[in-house]
Amino acid sequence: MDVVTTRWVANRQFVAWDQAGHGVVMDASPHYKGEGSGVRPIEMVLYGLAGCTAMDVISILEKKRQDVHALEVRVTGMQRDDFPKHYDRIEVHYLVTGEGVAEEAVRRAIELSEEKYCSVKGIFGPQVEVTSSFEVRDVDAGAPAGIHE
Repeated sequence: MDVVTTRWVANRQFVAWDQAGHGVVMDASPHYKGEGSGVRPIEMVLYGLAGCTAMDVISILEKKRQDVHALEVRVTGMQRDDFPKHYDRIEVHYLVTGEGVAEEAVRRAIELSEEKYCSVKGIFGPQVEVTSSFEVRDVDAGAPAGIHE
């Protein structure tokens, strides 16, 4: 069982921590009586998705013996205009840098993460469209091998 505690600090600022003591500051923008001193709570979903799928993808690529030097995951969420303003569309872009990394291995790692392993992605219902793309850069060439959707 996972437990997170959240405590109100002031205005719209909150501090949250887990059982291991890892913490995060959440705050609203000044438009909503916050100070912008922390992550907006809705953005925490994007952080969670990025971290979850990144862990999956790097683990799968290591098992496939791919020589990955760096992995960056950029997640972009588009919110609905009306309340509740949840994300109705999310785009995930993976940038994999390494030596001789096979594009098919990256494609399959992303597919396995999205369809089987990523718990955060699994909580989105059919009302959230999640798309992904990736590019592989070879450290020797210094340029992207290609962008794939």
